Amino acid sequence: MDNLEEILSLDNNGKHVNAAKGSTLQTAGAQSNRAFYVKKGLLRSYTIDSKGKEHIFMFASEGWLIADIESQEFEQAAELFIDCLENSELIIFNRSCFKIANLSVPQLKKNAHLLARRTAVLQRRVIMLMSASAQERYQHFLETFPKLPNRVPQRMIASYLGVTPQALSTIRGRLAKKS
Repeated sequence: MDNLEEILSLDNNGKHVNAAKGSTLQTAGAQSNRAFYVKKGLLRSYTIDSKGKEHIFMFASEGWLIADIESQEFEQAAELFIDCLENSELIIFNRSCFKIANLSVPQLKKNAHLLARRTAVLQRRVIMLMSASAQERYQHFLETFPKLPNRVPQRMIASYLGVTPQALSTIRGRLAKKS
């Protein structure tokens, strides 16, 4: 599914919602079978560790779909919070529609390809978190999401990268001097 029409064809009961900046759409510990398609705005998913520190898993801007897939696939409580970083226009789907859809062989092939691409992106992120320097992770973030730095506070970018805000500030200063 790489366009809204295909997604809407699976669940014509998708609910159109305007959500205000700061709205929480999902909390950790809750059962959820919802997926959020972002028509306009910006969402994030994150977890909070036992020390109260936020760890951002992903950002979802226009055209992205976001959900706690692990929770839904294994029918367990959500681990992720999902909230709005900007006023957002969303379509909320019951994710079960993706499981029961009667897809044709070409649609299944296309979806398998899209899933493989998403998995490859996630694999790249995990490998970078394990082995790349903080500066390399930041440069990859800028290449992958060139417009996001103007829409997201630096502390959230730092959380996404797995560094402190101070470390990110140092990296940004170093890169500015090179330019």
